[in-house]
Amino acid sequence: MTTYSIEKLSGSTDGKGIKVTGTSTGASVTVHTATSGAGDIDLVTLYAQNNDADGETRTLTIEWGGTTDPDNLIIVPVPCKVGPVVICDRLPLMNSLVIKAWADEANDCIIYGTVQRVDK
Repeated sequence: MTTYSIEKLSGSTDGKGIKVTGTSTGASVTVHTATSGAGDIDLVTLYAQNNDADGETRTLTIEWGGTTDPDNLIIVPVPCKVGPVVICDRLPLMNSLVIKAWADEANDCIIYGTVQRVDK
């Protein structure tokens, strides 16, 4: 029987935001590692907040299960101090693939999100 649950991002502590500290793929931070169960799937929703002190828009790069450009990259400008903006809504990920993130400036962007886990 299929079950559904809402989970926090695996890279989050207690559901809090994940600070994007890296500025390149080699320094990216782990946002979430997908479920490993055969046929199971995570539907991931991500939001980003930019708190840059100078009011600059930041470019956030999400590595969705890999680092190949353009295949695995979601690149989004995140305006400053406009509240969390949607990065993706219920995009699927499975087989223990990893979502990572980096930005053009360290420590300005915070990622929030949820996972709807579908266990078959």
